[in-house]
Amino acid sequence: CEDCGKSLVGECKLHGPLIRAKDRVIPSRARLTLPHYLTLRVLELRAGNQQILGVFAKKVIQKRTQFGPYVGQLSTKLTRYDESRLVLQVLKDGGKYFLDTPNEDCGNWMMFVRLARNQEEQTLVAYQHCGEVYFTTVKPIEPHTELKVWYAADYAKFMEGSAVFIKEESDVCPLPPVAKEPVDPWTCSSCRSTFATFALLESHQCIHKDRV
Repeated sequence: CEDCGKSLVGECKLHGPLIRAKDRVIPSRARLTLPHYLTLRVLELRAGNQQILGVFAKKVIQKRTQFGPYVGQLSTKLTRYDESRLVLQVLKDGGKYFLDTPNEDCGNWMMFVRLARNQEEQTLVAYQHCGEVYFTTVKPIEPHTELKVWYAADYAKFMEGSAVFIKEESDVCPLPPVAKEPVDPWTCSSCRSTFATFALLESHQCIHKDRV
């Protein structure tokens, strides 16, 4: 203690504890890479103080805006799986590897982008180019809108997912997340389009030549 000049084990009983100054918290690598016109929002707080984050636009983002490449560690298996995020793989030197992000210092901000549950909320499409994964906007994104991603058609085949075919003028082919077990598709009896779940089949608007 500098006040009484004694070397003590623990706090000084006369002058009390020292005033502790904490270091400034440094944001993770992933958070530091976030473009200035995007922001992270806490959507949910789970047990153990685990934050569920989403990426939102702060200004209008034009269609055909490309983000990437996605930063992650090449791995033969995932060490961190989140059902709200896309599973991503790339082809490198003839081998197929996962883009693994076990923590925020191993990836960039794209690891926070959540998957789209349907075409209406999808704003980004994920695809592979020259051994890297990129996200590109499929429509203009308004301010305060969350960025949500799904696989492009060719990338879906590479990921070996069962595609859901929707007859729309779009180069985006929605598909269910990569399943651990094979799933038998639901088939429309009129147009023969296939769907991963009965709910998708039920909401499907079938326009046939001789009947609606």
